[in-house]
Amino acid sequence: MATLIIVSSCGKDKAKIADKTTAVPVKVSTPSAENGTFLSASGKIEAVQNANLSTRMMGYVTDTYVNVGDKVSKGQLLLRINSADISAQSAQVSASITEARAAFKNAEKDYNRFKILSEQNSVSQKEMDNITANYEMAKARLEGANQMKNQVNAQLSYSNISAPFSGVVTGKFINIGDMANPGMPLISIETPDKFQVIAMVPESEITKIKDGTIANILVKSTNQLLTGTVTEVSSSAKNTGGQYLVKVVLDKTDAKLLSGMYTSVQFPIENTKETNLILVPESALINHGQLTGIYTIGNENVAILRWLRTGKTFGDKVEVLSGLAADEQFIVSADGKLFNGVKVIPSPALTEGKGVE
Repeated sequence: MATLIIVSSCGKDKAKIADKTTAVPVKVSTPSAENGTFLSASGKIEAVQNANLSTRMMGYVTDTYVNVGDKVSKGQLLLRINSADISAQSAQVSASITEARAAFKNAEKDYNRFKILSEQNSVSQKEMDNITANYEMAKARLEGANQMKNQVNAQLSYSNISAPFSGVVTGKFINIGDMANPGMPLISIETPDKFQVIAMVPESEITKIKDGTIANILVKSTNQLLTGTVTEVSSSAKNTGGQYLVKVVLDKTDAKLLSGMYTSVQFPIENTKETNLILVPESALINHGQLTGIYTIGNENVAILRWLRTGKTFGDKVEVLSGLAADEQFIVSADGKLFNGVKVIPSPALTEGKGVE
């Protein structure tokens, strides 16, 4: 009897303690309220305008004028490749042009004289034909020398690498004394004020994405959510390993973006039965080792930790495969510490919380 009295007293004390536990205000939602009809794909940020500069000639680098991070203007000289042989060839061509120009002027004078004499019938037709032929050949030799000069100038332009547009140097792959080879990247530049996302979409979903669609972009490294417009949808996966390329130009933002950052792109599509997913915010999930759970609302408004089986990640939301019904309430955030069995005060109007712990 004494034992029963003691146990009964302890039980009453615990009940009193439980009753005195302060209820935690929480924000609740349902998966159906979080559902969205969209497709998700991984992507990578790059500048809309970017270029890898190379050369068509082989030679040693004699000078470099920029480093990574430098701002450059269109036409600014970036590096110089040894072009002594082309410079010598240029001098030879210049001498050929001088010679050809002198020969042409002499032939032109003879042609004009004989043309006047021919009108006066003072020379034979044979003489006139010879002078005309000599004039045309001198004219052709001068034109050929000028074209040779253009060719040499084009080769010289490949020894002096200049910026094709204003931007920022993002890569420098060669130093003074290194051998530059045709087609080898030397310097990369890009415009830092406008970015796009290159996403790869599988063939089963590419037909659901249209030009002009407004997409949401989650930058994984900073957890920032941005918006952009689909500007290009590839119609072939021949050179992309079965994945179709989609370009999304980002809207202007103050977010700190760098080329190469990985993103998750959400493309809104038409509502279909196949795309009605059960989605919950990733911030509402509880992770214990390899287990993932979420707090739900039980009888008498108590928090109950429910273990889930999750699927794909769609931006800042996670797909729930099992463990939570589409119309079942779960706790999004709490104004206090949550634990299994604690009393809660559900409130859809709560907008600021300390999170789920």
